[in-house]
Amino acid sequence: MRRFVFWIPLMLLSLLAGLWLYSLTQPKEEWVRSAMVGQQLPEFSLPVATDGVPALSSKNFTDGKPRLLNMFGSWCAPCKAEAPHLEALKEAGAEIHGIALRDKPDDVAEFLRRYGNPFTRIGADMDMKVQLLLGSSGVPETYVINGKGVIIHQHIGDIRAEHVPMLLQKMKEAG
Repeated sequence: MRRFVFWIPLMLLSLLAGLWLYSLTQPKEEWVRSAMVGQQLPEFSLPVATDGVPALSSKNFTDGKPRLLNMFGSWCAPCKAEAPHLEALKEAGAEIHGIALRDKPDDVAEFLRRYGNPFTRIGADMDMKVQLLLGSSGVPETYVINGKGVIIHQHIGDIRAEHVPMLLQKMKEAG
């Protein structure tokens, strides 16, 4: 009986090690996808993020025209890297609304001055309530919203040159 008691902890440890090794071989999701894709944009109304750019609300997405919704922060390095590609989307005819997360108005203004302003409207989400409502995992993140306010697509991470045609196609499909 004593020998058996000795083997129990060793068998449990072997079982746990085996489960851990098995988990290492399984494919992993790199991003947390929003459960909101295919759903109506949650209702929100955000204040102005900086002078000279109108505020943003969910009502701005229900006039029949598809738009992009980009979540960014002036403090976010990938947001700075994606700025030229947002400008390319704007030049191709995409209307882009932004949500500035945890940002001061002066910092947003400096970000827009330095990296350009592709946004028609920008709302300030100081407490990240809208970010959480959207199921966003971080910044930057961009959503394609159809003209009825339904989230059609979620692009996680910074937009790069190779993503521009795909996002334009998603907007065309949303129209």
